[in-house]
Amino acid sequence: MAKPGLDGHDRGVKVIARALRDAGFEVIYTGLFQSPQQIAEAVLQEDADAVGLSVLSGAHMTLFPRVVDELSARGLDDVVVFGGGIVPGADIAELKERGVAEVFTPGASMDVICAWLTEALEARETQLS
Repeated sequence: MAKPGLDGHDRGVKVIARALRDAGFEVIYTGLFQSPQQIAEAVLQEDADAVGLSVLSGAHMTLFPRVVDELSARGLDDVVVFGGGIVPGADIAELKERGVAEVFTPGASMDVICAWLTEALEARETQLS
């Protein structure tokens, strides 16, 4: 889980990190104010299967694709990228076209997020086999 950019609102990402942990996922939270490069490097170093991004500042259209690009530059195209925050529907469609697998908006249930990630990672394993 990561907070790219200058967005200092971290309650939501911490709640999701805890829900994922409680659902059995190994979760690493990189903290606030991470650059896309720092996030991609953490994914590489930790050999992560997925990365969740949280942005409430409105910079999702810049930051999410930059993380995807940084992952790709490191040969990590198989990492599942998902995000959350205040993201308009039209932006969600474009983010999906740019490599973000899913975007959750405020009010998404933790059960839905956990179930989606389980399915996304199972699909990833099937593709890698």
